[in-house]
Amino acid sequence: MEVGQRPDATRVISPLPEFARSAGAPRLARTGSDEESSLRLPEGKAIALSVLAGPARGTIFPVLKPRIVLGRSGADMAINDSEISRWHCAIEVKDDVVRLRDLESTNGTFFADERVRVAELKHLSEFRIGTTVIMLSITSKPPSTN
Repeated sequence: MEVGQRPDATRVISPLPEFARSAGAPRLARTGSDEESSLRLPEGKAIALSVLAGPARGTIFPVLKPRIVLGRSGADMAINDSEISRWHCAIEVKDDVVRLRDLESTNGTFFADERVRVAELKHLSEFRIGTTVIMLSITSKPPSTN
């Protein structure tokens, strides 16, 4: 007698389809979308990420482009923290709006003690990836002297 599988039962697909492989998240992190093309740094402001706790404590990373990826290796801001994914999260800037976007990381991205997919950050906002706590700062740029 053949036992039929229930329609609501979980079914394992092997090998995993392309969209479900872990390599999919980094590709999503690097693609140029319409939303990404509208990103731009605010005029007259400097944005920086300061590591407050974790293996890279004391590091200050200036945000020089409107989208940076934070991760363990191969990222714009590489942090040697074993609990951080290769491409863990991204900081996306569109004028005065700064978004923190999780890139389907294994251990998650935390803002205000909650795991988030996307969060809007303000000056002095703190977030955590792995064991690393990072603070965003937005300051006025001094006028350039030419």
